[in-house]
Amino acid sequence: METENATSPLSPWLAPVGAHRAYHAMVKPVGPICNLDCTYCYYLHKEELLGSTKKFRISDEILETHIRQYIEGQDRSEVVFSWQGGEPTLLGLEFFRKVVELEQKYKKPNQRIENDLQTNGTLLTDEWGAFLKKNSFLVGLSIDGPKELHDRYRIAKDGKPTFDKVFAAAQMLHRHGVPFNALCVVNRVNAKRPLDVYRFLKNEIRPREVQFIPCVEPKDFNHTAPQKWDPAGLPVQDSPAAHPGNPGSVVTDWSVDPDDWGYFLCKVWDDWYRRDVGKVFVNHFETAVAQWKGMDSQLCVYHEFCGKGVALEHDGNLYSCDHYVYPEYKLGNILETSSSRMVFSDEQQKFGLNKFHSLPRQCKECDFLFACNGECPKNRVIRTRDGEPGLNYLCSGLQKYWRHIDKDVKDICRRLAQGGWGRPD
Repeated sequence: METENATSPLSPWLAPVGAHRAYHAMVKPVGPICNLDCTYCYYLHKEELLGSTKKFRISDEILETHIRQYIEGQDRSEVVFSWQGGEPTLLGLEFFRKVVELEQKYKKPNQRIENDLQTNGTLLTDEWGAFLKKNSFLVGLSIDGPKELHDRYRIAKDGKPTFDKVFAAAQMLHRHGVPFNALCVVNRVNAKRPLDVYRFLKNEIRPREVQFIPCVEPKDFNHTAPQKWDPAGLPVQDSPAAHPGNPGSVVTDWSVDPDDWGYFLCKVWDDWYRRDVGKVFVNHFETAVAQWKGMDSQLCVYHEFCGKGVALEHDGNLYSCDHYVYPEYKLGNILETSSSRMVFSDEQQKFGLNKFHSLPRQCKECDFLFACNGECPKNRVIRTRDGEPGLNYLCSGLQKYWRHIDKDVKDICRRLAQGGWGRPD
């Protein structure tokens, strides 16, 4: 899931970050295999791109190697394992029982092992609920809002809607007391109905945290790796091609419009600020408060640098990032080189530092650079108004959002300094 281990002024469950040797790996134990066929999924095409001739399932050898290396390579008191896909629950409960056994086998004295599982929820049962609760898993449940919005893009392989199964999964998790976050992909459709989405998630799904994820997919994402585009072919900010649904658009039709992303965040912020500060936790709002207080971002997309969040495929290959699973960004294989050595290699450090060094002048001169840091490099698919490449596709919406919340965030910070939660009178 997006949430990282960072100090949060509003979320007491997030562990503080110390000066430790640490990194995070998103594991894809079934690669891109999934029982759904979501229109906007950025990972399904990996089945073709990875070119695997074997079954997309992590072997026992690779699984145990990862768990051992992951624990050995970090000196923190807490190590978080993240399982994603594809759809990881396709592996069944026995696989995850084995995971827990191996974690206990290799964990260091006085070390706490945590697990989070990102799932579409359609295969979850009461048996899963009991296991997840017993073993203290945090679940990330993908749901895009009310039924008509969720089912627009999140469909099964047979074309049938999935909302009813996902909603039932949320209720099951509540029954078993399993903590879960709602992972909501904000796309071209639901972005226009921010309050319907937010209030539904808050009142009907009732997750521990709401995580909004903007859908940004270049049209050539199936075959072209991020930062490997032809700079001269990127559209200029504010041009029709820098928005979805236009001839020559740089992104897919289902990608969120940058202006709609700003509108969505502003409308949800206003509702949250009036009613829910300290009660409902929203990823973008939590990190905004942290950053206005001078703390590090809780989300990798807003960090000044990146590179410590890697992706491990089912075949043991390690990639620079979950969104960079392309041959150009393969770091190596954990059966040949330890994951910690690859993460802290010169190659990966260069990748992480490049997030800052590749910023265009427009970003470096922006009043909100401290809050944005150019957002995720994989979204830098347009050029500035003066033609410089490397501008984030979401720039216009993000600037609108930062300006809109500035006064409110400062008020929350003031109230926090006085010992309150920052909730307005």
